[in-house]
Amino acid sequence: MTPRHSTESPPDSIEMEHSTGSEGTYARPSPLTRSNTMIMDEQDQQELQRIATGISQRRRQSFATVPSRIATINEEDPALDPTNKAFDLSKWLPAFMHQLQEAGVGPKSAGVAFKNLSVYGTGAALQLQKTVADIIQAPLRIGEHLKSGKKEPKRILHQFDGLLRGGETLIVLGRPGSGCSTLLKTMTGELEGLHLGEESMITYNGISQKDMMKEFKGETGYNQEVDKHFPHLTVGQTLEFAAACRLPSDPEKLGLDGTREETVKNATKIVMAICGLSHTYNTKVGNDFIRGVSGGERKRVSIAEMMLAQSPMAAWDNSTRGLDSATALKFAQAIRLASDYTGSANALAIYQASQAIYDLFDKAVVLYEGRQIYFGPASKAKAYFERMGWECPARQTAGDFLTSVTNPQERKARPGMENKVPRTAEEFELYWHNSPECKKLRDEIEVYQQDYPSDNRSEAIAPLRERKALVQDKHARPKSPYIISIATQIRLTTKRAYQRIWNDLSATATHVAIDVIMSLIIGSVYYGTGNGSASFYSKGAVLFMGILMNALAAISEINNLYSQRPIVEKHASYAFYHPAAEAISGIVADIPIKFISATVFNIILYFLAGLRREPGNFFLFFLITYISTFVMSAIFRTMAAVTKTVSQAMMLAGIMVLALVIYTGFMIRVPQMVDWFGWIRWINPIYYAFEILVANEFHGREFDCSQFIPSYPGLSGDSFICSAVGSVAGQRTVSGDAFIETNYRYSYSHVWRNFGILIAFLIGFMLIYFTATELNSKTASKAEVLVFQRGQVPAHLQDGVDRSVTNEQLAVPEKTNEGQDSTAGLEPQTDIFTWKDVVYDIEIKGEPRRLLDHVTGWVKPGT
Repeated sequence: MTPRHSTESPPDSIEMEHSTGSEGTYARPSPLTRSNTMIMDEQDQQELQRIATGISQRRRQSFATVPSRIATINEEDPALDPTNKAFDLSKWLPAFMHQLQEAGVGPKSAGVAFKNLSVYGTGAALQLQKTVADIIQAPLRIGEHLKSGKKEPKRILHQFDGLLRGGETLIVLGRPGSGCSTLLKTMTGELEGLHLGEESMITYNGISQKDMMKEFKGETGYNQEVDKHFPHLTVGQTLEFAAACRLPSDPEKLGLDGTREETVKNATKIVMAICGLSHTYNTKVGNDFIRGVSGGERKRVSIAEMMLAQSPMAAWDNSTRGLDSATALKFAQAIRLASDYTGSANALAIYQASQAIYDLFDKAVVLYEGRQIYFGPASKAKAYFERMGWECPARQTAGDFLTSVTNPQERKARPGMENKVPRTAEEFELYWHNSPECKKLRDEIEVYQQDYPSDNRSEAIAPLRERKALVQDKHARPKSPYIISIATQIRLTTKRAYQRIWNDLSATATHVAIDVIMSLIIGSVYYGTGNGSASFYSKGAVLFMGILMNALAAISEINNLYSQRPIVEKHASYAFYHPAAEAISGIVADIPIKFISATVFNIILYFLAGLRREPGNFFLFFLITYISTFVMSAIFRTMAAVTKTVSQAMMLAGIMVLALVIYTGFMIRVPQMVDWFGWIRWINPIYYAFEILVANEFHGREFDCSQFIPSYPGLSGDSFICSAVGSVAGQRTVSGDAFIETNYRYSYSHVWRNFGILIAFLIGFMLIYFTATELNSKTASKAEVLVFQRGQVPAHLQDGVDRSVTNEQLAVPEKTNEGQDSTAGLEPQTDIFTWKDVVYDIEIKGEPRRLLDHVTGWVKPGT
């Protein structure tokens, strides 16, 4: 990814918006000179220098023949020449990022401002614990269910004001349930299940949130506390996919050297080096069940993905949960680097921030029960609350102090201020609104709105449209938030699907092995059946089992789709691809896998069970079972797409499978079906497939009669008849067509009609699946609620079962020093816990690895 040669010299650092805080305007230091944000090790820096050398060599080769479009690195400066001993990475990397930005392909810088921001949700604040008795008594509580169905709006955030400029970082502090997640979701436009107040205003450099979400959805990114990646993909594959979805479709048009594939690889390696991930390129991302990179590295993969998504506004919701202090610090350092290098605005909600983490942030916001009680420079927050009258204990970090102020049991007023400090959330909010810090914040917002006026929509949105038009695929819709066309999206997601399959071959091999085992079991049951009339029901049974095993095996795709839905939802919010594109690629990627499974299963079953050994009949059997697999796959995928939870989908699938099996025509034959349920067969695709298989097996064949009535020797004339259904008096054979017509009411003339119906089922459910996936890809936000046992709800909260209650009603009283010691009744412990020569070995890729090597120690009671 190389800007071509020019004689202009770049700045020594990235050009960014200056931040205005309480100390006035200041410029941020160069990222690589920050001692507390240096997360790149020697390997990462060597990788960056290698990339810089390659860029320099390609630029010299193309310098004389290709006109330059943008200013590029001036290699006359020894510090910017990778081949010179004086090469300085801290100067080259910012210069390179700056020139990409000038080309219109680099990171974008944007800020967000909100004023009078109020957010509402729906749902009761209290819930009753469900029991078995509730299920039994549900019909007697219809009125209660109808009453609870009318959800009143619940105010989550109360009149927030804030400003986060490009290149700044914001730390969001508050206790769980105070609205931190809601604030981050609102800032990034993730409003599923939420709605804004009428007077709320939120803009991104003058662009309204509605326009931002419609045309520039990928410009804002929200990352939940649990990292969502495909575990079987390597880190390199994960990040190269992100780069391919958001980088320019035609690098040559922008004056960049190399093909698009080379541009993608270079961008990925540069970002990986910045985030300290160069050594994990070929390592699987992994998850809780699949071995991969460490938890901290997985967090940095999310940051790198966000950087490649080029989102100028990003929010991180408690992403340090589960990390040790050192890893959490590296995660925060990576966010700091992302803001410094790309000019993006990053907001991070964190519940336990060390002082080193807190010092990385430019601004802080403190929430108390959904109310804003501070927003301003992080360095001034502690002094603000101390001036309010609260005491910060010695050696307590600033982050913990700010959070403890909102906890009645932890905060402590300074001597003499006990009756002067605010106590409730409303009092804190009132103090904030009357403070000079709040006035200054509002003045900054006014200045920001003057710089980026929102009343002129076309003028505010024009720069982003021009930038997007420069990098967008020519086949993409101009007002689409996606950079690449739908065809390219399908190609990339299909490639990724095959990578996932290749990286998890054991799962495919296991599936094929199970098919082999099942075909051997079922086929052996009907082995040696023969071709007499006594084999009629055996042949029908093996055909029934064959179609069921092929068709119903697709039910496992419901769980697979729900496991990847959060990842697809995240990528759609980054504007990587349409969810429907991932759905299409999933079907395409399944074609060879399902073909291998169908080939193994059907060949073994067909010949082991002694079915009709003629080429035409075998291939028709194979075709119908193979198509039936895709038809049922489309149906089960549709169920997963139209529901919100996996339990809903599995419940519907269970009911449907029962109906499909019963009304296929084998367990209950058509002549025996009752009218009020018999119609189910007309909407049952397995019914049509089973009729084809039965007709294919019995059509045009005469079967020897296995038993006559009456059964005595010397039968002649019309005085006897075969015991099989469809037989004719006086004939020693039974017509296969007569048997299926009489027994099943099937006809060979329906074969290709039924095949057309199966294709119609397939196309219809595929279209519904793609549409539902596109429209139902988001999950609604859910708030935390209190759960009580029925009959045990406190009297003052009784109404909260049916309506929203305020957080103040649920507040815990402040801790006092009076009262008895709660530990007085505990029995003293005297046992000493010891361990000696503890050794713990595990096996990794067939080789032993020792985690604990003769560890010895002891713990004294009370320590």
